[in-house]
Amino acid sequence: MKNTLGTNVAVTVFGESHGKAIGAVIDGLPAGVTVDEAFISHQLDLRRPFGKISTPRQEADEFQIVSGVFNNKTTGTPICIVIPNENTRSKDYNYGIARPGHADFTAYIKYNGFEDYRGGGHFSGRITAGIVSVGAIAIDLLKEKGITLGTHIKKCAGVEDVDFTDYITETDALNKKIFATLDDSKGKEMIKNIEKAAAENNSVGGILETVVMGLPVGVGEPWFDSVESMLSHALFSVPAVKGVEFGCGFECSDMLGSQMNDAFFYDGDTVQTITNNNGGINGGITNGMPVTFRCAIKPTPSISKEQDTINFITNENVKSSTHGRHDPCIVHRARVVVDSVTAIVLCDLLSQKFGTDWLGEK
Repeated sequence: MKNTLGTNVAVTVFGESHGKAIGAVIDGLPAGVTVDEAFISHQLDLRRPFGKISTPRQEADEFQIVSGVFNNKTTGTPICIVIPNENTRSKDYNYGIARPGHADFTAYIKYNGFEDYRGGGHFSGRITAGIVSVGAIAIDLLKEKGITLGTHIKKCAGVEDVDFTDYITETDALNKKIFATLDDSKGKEMIKNIEKAAAENNSVGGILETVVMGLPVGVGEPWFDSVESMLSHALFSVPAVKGVEFGCGFECSDMLGSQMNDAFFYDGDTVQTITNNNGGINGGITNGMPVTFRCAIKPTPSISKEQDTINFITNENVKSSTHGRHDPCIVHRARVVVDSVTAIVLCDLLSQKFGTDWLGEK
């Protein structure tokens, strides 16, 4: 089982949805980095259920940092954060029934029936709380280096948010919002439509759009460790992400080269581009412009509508509907997970270029 992401800065996740605890270990951060527990709590709050558009399962997420931090500073050793599971209800899960869209069947085959199936086990979105906890440290570290990022809900439940106009101001505001849209009126429309889908025992998906500012020129490699490939590897590991595109993405297939190309110009001594269709990346390497990408989030597979499926224990075709506590939409909760894995990957990429100690230099 592969549970570790990264080379110089690496994160390992552990735990199951209904086990005693979940969490993550981040290794490779330099000594002396400030760890702000209040900010970790804030990030975990952004991931927690919200109103009628989320699961009724409420977890306090009262994390414990059990290693790697002393007097609010990293020691240079692995940082382990443990988050107890306190509000489980395992009776809602029937072993052998393959919930459509879930990993029940594939997990059974891969692990020969020894998997913890309760609440989705190790495949559950609950595991992302650990990623968010260590990702908060990475986000704070990047901010000290002048690198900031933010994500908004570009589209959800048939409603589209407005475009970015001022990255710095708008991402700062987004990072404080539970439901991260640039236009709050669009967010209210989305919430209304999510609630409507929930009332009909259904679910919705959406698109998250992320921007990273302040990355130095020259980060990334031309082939297998390109910025796009490294980020995509991590982003596709976030539950429900089914598509990733950078810059103008799939729209470039309908463009002419003269439209797609980002013309360079000097602004004083700084090289910039007139457009940013390539999303701040050329040849797999950052060019100094903001790195932009979008993630497609599928509708939550747990719905109460009756569906065709199988019982893989009795080898029968059966009907099933998912009961229990589930999200009619996870787009708004996935936003902070996307930010977290992005920050972790960027720390790894930056350490490959400048060395791990550079991350801790003021």
